[in-house]
Amino acid sequence: MKYVLLVSHGMFAPGLHSALDMLAGEGREDILSVSLENGMSSDVYADNVRKCLEVVGPEDEILLFGDLVGGSPLTTAANVIAEKNLLERTVMMGGMSLPLVLSAALMKDSMDLKELPGMLIPEAREELKEFQITSEESEDDI
Repeated sequence: MKYVLLVSHGMFAPGLHSALDMLAGEGREDILSVSLENGMSSDVYADNVRKCLEVVGPEDEILLFGDLVGGSPLTTAANVIAEKNLLERTVMMGGMSLPLVLSAALMKDSMDLKELPGMLIPEAREELKEFQITSEESEDDI
């Protein structure tokens, strides 16, 4: 199975997980999340990541998404994944967003794990844009 693992500072990862439940289907066993909460030690967080990954077997693959490239949640999760000898079966990305992880959750089973970033990153960039509302009033209406 290919798992999507979301990690973050604060409650961002669980919140994103909740949004994915609404959009990609509630109760999916292939989407996991864990967060580094304020005041939590890195050891406790690493243990939480280990517990979260107990469902992942040696033949499974992981798409690991973190809120920040190089941040403690992502690097600690990567270290735990390395402990489990799953690093070769893992793709890691930082700067997660709802469009990025939604596409990953929906497309992961139709693509090779190593090809996913090449498809996901441009698509996520395309989703980042300014939202503008224009007034329908004309100057004559004023």
